[in-house]
Amino acid sequence: MKNDEQVRTLFGISLTERPKWHQFLICSSGFFFGYLVNGICEEYVYNKLQFSYGWYFTFIQGFVYLFLIYLQGFTAKQMVNPWKTYVKLSAVLMGSHGLTKGSLAFLNYPAQLMFKSTKVLPVMIMGAFIPGLRRKYPAHEYVSAVLLVVGLIIFTLADAQTSPNFSILGVIMISGALIMDSFLGNLQEAIFTMNPETTQMEMLFCSTVVGLPFLIPPMLLTGELFKAWTSCSQHKYVYGVLVFEAMATYIGQVSVLSLIALFGAATTAMVIFTS
Repeated sequence: MKNDEQVRTLFGISLTERPKWHQFLICSSGFFFGYLVNGICEEYVYNKLQFSYGWYFTFIQGFVYLFLIYLQGFTAKQMVNPWKTYVKLSAVLMGSHGLTKGSLAFLNYPAQLMFKSTKVLPVMIMGAFIPGLRRKYPAHEYVSAVLLVVGLIIFTLADAQTSPNFSILGVIMISGALIMDSFLGNLQEAIFTMNPETTQMEMLFCSTVVGLPFLIPPMLLTGELFKAWTSCSQHKYVYGVLVFEAMATYIGQVSVLSLIALFGAATTAMVIFTS
């Protein structure tokens, strides 16, 4: 019988007492649904509407997350970790989201995916250096990860050549997001490992609350806040698209956190970038 501290649920579906393949299938399905909708919405907003406001859109998304978490009944009183636990995690999370979304203004979607598909390798390497985790993998798993990455890059390159959109600024932005991603999954896994009572809702709530203020300086320094506010005010339906995207991504985010808690950061990275 599993310890009550390690019980996991996903939107009311009990995961802990199910077979591993059931857990994997349920969490992966939630992720695929969320990020399929997210990809469609991002393509529409960034490519068709030509709105390249990654930091601002991430900011809006954060408030939608908080509202949905509130509807789920989670409050700060249910926290089992101190707020300081989430400061580093939140900075990395918001930076990753903002840079990833913003890079679509300078890279086409296949090119971005090509870079992001390499995430599994830095995640595996970084896991050995995260306090509270210190995870190491056998040599054959590193070889498997390299082969997976190479295969994804070759597959994606063929698509990228059909609609080229390549900028050095976009490469810098997506590379920064990749570095942050290598920390992100491992930090999340470390928190789940050190305190099994941590829930997915607490992780998402705290990292969002702490992380939102980190988005304000880049929005102000780049002038994006005022540009985005003006553009979106002239096309108010964009907010509807953003809210719909955030709701779908919320399902994906909670599913990803469930995968990390149950299977670890490296396995989750492989699921995300074989999608």
